Amino acid sequence: MEKFTKLNTTAVPLPMEDIDTDQIIPARFLKATTREGFGDNLFRDWRYNQDDSPKDFILNNETYSGDILVAGKNFGCGSSREHAAWALYDYGFRVVVSSFFADIFKGNALNNGLLPITVSPEFLNDLFLSIEQNPKTNVIVDLEAQRITILDSGKFEAFEIDPYKKMCLINGYDDIDYLISKKDKIEAFEKTQIIF
Repeated sequence: MEKFTKLNTTAVPLPMEDIDTDQIIPARFLKATTREGFGDNLFRDWRYNQDDSPKDFILNNETYSGDILVAGKNFGCGSSREHAAWALYDYGFRVVVSSFFADIFKGNALNNGLLPITVSPEFLNDLFLSIEQNPKTNVIVDLEAQRITILDSGKFEAFEIDPYKKMCLINGYDDIDYLISKKDKIEAFEKTQIIF
């Protein structure tokens, strides 16, 4: 995974609540066995008509871009498919901001290099308003400081993250990479063990 420490980028607003994983990546696209290519079908049924012509949807609007998706409450609900996190990451998002995430989605996101940031409803509203007033407003995510800031207004909020997952994101580790990083210590420990 890519290392993640600080991100300074514009954001894409999606002010809808209860966005489930089937809307994020429809079930008919789950046949692939690798993580690549899922971004092409992110929000597929909202982005395209049956003839593949684009719909009037935020990801088809050139006014908005960036590595952060700002979504309404209860993002990632529904089935536990890890492909939803793959699709968001493959599309180019590195952060999703919401006032509430489904637990399984949150875990899948963190395991795949995608940072889900839970903020207060008030801060989320401020973020939506800032993007609406200026689609080019930058948002700064500082993972080490655990803080998200709206650059135009200077408003910021702290966010929580599991310390282990924070360390993994900062170092670009998945769980296996973390174990490999401890290989020397594991081998040293094994040498101290008595075998009967």
